[in-house]
Amino acid sequence: MKQQFTAIYKKQGKWYLGWVEEIPGVNTQGKTLEETKENLKEALFLVLETNKILNKINGDKVIRESITFSR
Repeated sequence: MKQQFTAIYKKQGKWYLGWVEEIPGVNTQGKTLEETKENLKEALFLVLETNKILNKINGDKVIRESITFSR
């Protein structure tokens, strides 16, 4: 499943900061913009995978369904 998110980048001093606008806690830094972009992809993947694992712990006690919306 392909998902799309908004990446935000900001140069602060000698570092680049990056975060995903839609998901709190997905953030990173790097010495170059390219490094920051790669780090952010990895951070997003890890957060999404961790959330899936944590939700499977209560798998028999939840209702799971896809949700779609338009802005």
